[in-house]
Amino acid sequence: MKNIILSDEIKACAPGLKVIQIEAEVSNTPTGDELWTELCEAERELATSLTVPDINRRPGIAATRTAYKACGKDPNRYRPSNEQLSRRAVQGKGLYRLTTLVDIINLVSLKAGYSIGGFDADHIEGETVILGIGRHEEPYCGIGRGPLNIEGLPVYRDAIGGIGTPTSDEERTKLSESTTHILMLVNVYGEEMPVEQTRNWLCSLLIKYAGAQPDNIRWRIIDTAV
Repeated sequence: MKNIILSDEIKACAPGLKVIQIEAEVSNTPTGDELWTELCEAERELATSLTVPDINRRPGIAATRTAYKACGKDPNRYRPSNEQLSRRAVQGKGLYRLTTLVDIINLVSLKAGYSIGGFDADHIEGETVILGIGRHEEPYCGIGRGPLNIEGLPVYRDAIGGIGTPTSDEERTKLSESTTHILMLVNVYGEEMPVEQTRNWLCSLLIKYAGAQPDNIRWRIIDTAV
């Protein structure tokens, strides 16, 4: 497994943070009908239970926004992905049907309330990934966004540079249909769905839809308190 390290600067800004790390060998295909039905149902449930002002009161989203402010970023200009996804659902804008791995992440993010990074582990340089805070003019190409100003954002870095923020992951390590080894990092800045339940559900979805074998899924919980 990759060695995930929480830096002292992120611990100071987000003292309650827990990160669920999951790695598995997988198959990534276009999203099938059963998974898509699950995702659409989750979207409908959220749209009927929340209004737009309610979204930022979800514990996982509220705590992520608080962490952004502590790190020096305006969460209204750079919305976390869990907030972006919830807003699309509640506003009736519809979700995109993508690939199995991406839509597993979207399903859990929508229901659990967390920003979840999904990375092709074979494109990560080195065995250590460190969560820190983005620096001024630090290079970063967000997936589908182009150059992204990550100054003041929580950012995971490998030996080359940034690979993920709660707002957008990086093009270099993005999931594709050729991905066979996934690294997931669930950012629990504030707990909504219990951590163990979230981990178990993600693992079960990887087994059900992405061909992961139960004995080959590796996981750990990283805690700022440790």
